Amino acid sequence: MQEILIATKNKGKVAEFEAIFKDKGMTVSSLLDYPEVPEIEENGETFSENATIKAEAIAQRFKKPVLADDSGLMIDALDGRPGIFSARYAGLEKNDQKNNEKVLLELTGVPEEKRTARFHCAIAFARPNEETIVFEGQCEGYILQAPQGDGGFGYDPIFYLPNYQKSMAELTKEEKNKISHRAKALARLVCEWPKLFT
Repeated sequence: MQEILIATKNKGKVAEFEAIFKDKGMTVSSLLDYPEVPEIEENGETFSENATIKAEAIAQRFKKPVLADDSGLMIDALDGRPGIFSARYAGLEKNDQKNNEKVLLELTGVPEEKRTARFHCAIAFARPNEETIVFEGQCEGYILQAPQGDGGFGYDPIFYLPNYQKSMAELTKEEKNKISHRAKALARLVCEWPKLFT
């Protein structure tokens, strides 16, 4: 059985990758299994650059295939913020609630039709001494006036999906894993499956 290492310590992301890979015959491990691994400095200027930096560093360390994603929320009324700073938008310590509160505060008074936003995901697939390949996906929606739902993580409670009339946090795991930015990026990766995992 092929093993792939997911270069993240985010439990929410790990759960999403496990759900997507379980029917692919893949064993998934993550950096949660290797607490001694230090944080990789992601100093790129795009999601793609940051995912590549992380994937290549971990692939070289463990000498095995690695997937790393960098993802975040881009809000039109905030000129694309929080963008690559999504995880630490409200401060160096990652705090989903504070990040959501900061976004909602910055959007005070912005009407619904101008609260357009999208989640963007870049997934880098790296193997030692081979060229890294990046797959990207987006999910379009709006920013709510207040959080809705208890599922998901990150900005999911304030991200509204008109087609579902729900926030991302109100979707079932199955629904989210069909339409999320991460699912779309992974779908593109799966299209390349025969080339990557042979």
